[in-house]
Amino acid sequence: MRNPAYHTREAIAAARAGRGFEAAAPGLWCCGDLSGLGRTCVAIVGTRAATPYGRRLAFAIAAELGRTGCCVLSGLALGIDAAAHEGALEAEAPTIGVLGSGHHQFFPRRNRPLAERILAAGGAVLSPYPPDQPAFRGQFLERNGVVAALADAVLVIEAPARSGALNTAGWAAGRIPVLAVPGDVDRRHVQGCLALIRDGATLARDAGDVLEALGHARPAPIATARRAPDATSSALLRALEGGATEFDEIVAATGVPASAALASLALLELEGAVESRGAARYARVETPLGGEHHM
Repeated sequence: MRNPAYHTREAIAAARAGRGFEAAAPGLWCCGDLSGLGRTCVAIVGTRAATPYGRRLAFAIAAELGRTGCCVLSGLALGIDAAAHEGALEAEAPTIGVLGSGHHQFFPRRNRPLAERILAAGGAVLSPYPPDQPAFRGQFLERNGVVAALADAVLVIEAPARSGALNTAGWAAGRIPVLAVPGDVDRRHVQGCLALIRDGATLARDAGDVLEALGHARPAPIATARRAPDATSSALLRALEGGATEFDEIVAATGVPASAALASLALLELEGAVESRGAARYARVETPLGGEHHM
């Protein structure tokens, strides 16, 4: 990763157009372009051990927020964070990641290629720590405060009862809208989200709910132009010809890597060709006569 530059609190506040930087560090080390901070900024956070359903939802909501002009913030962690950054990149929207380590001690290493893609797309990777600072457990809680301080709203997707995502929501509570996606009451992955909703967080179903919480109009449904057929989406749709299928079975039948399958299924669902059935099950959408999906 390229050498980061240090930006003072005043420089970050200027990038935020005077909207404040109260809860974060005195300054930040930065690689990339801070101009995305001038947009409405939504932090999307959640568990590292995300289900396919949670990752798909984070990807789809981030993509929709990006298409409406928002900048997506997250912590560049595995799971929900990575899916949110990926969704913003798919929408060609700015996305900004905040590390819990220094840039030269990048953690987690698996997401370094994602960080490089964020920079190449005009986003930024920030850290409150000097470039050579290793990752230590307590630093991630401080990192969460930076994410919350830069955001205009925080959306929590799939957070267990003890979760860094809840820490991020705690930094934001009382200052900006906090939203959480609900789930089945007996699922461990959503116990933190359910607790947030019980305690006053706004229930969120989609990007429209996030925009409404920010005082923006819910976007009108837009007819999505059909993409040209590609090998991945065609293979996934063929795998679903026999009916609703578990995500792991789709991956096994097609040989498509799980990350690529997840991204393609999210796009197919946005286009109305596929629908999710529970946490990790997908089915093709039945269409009226003459309205078949050609992929």
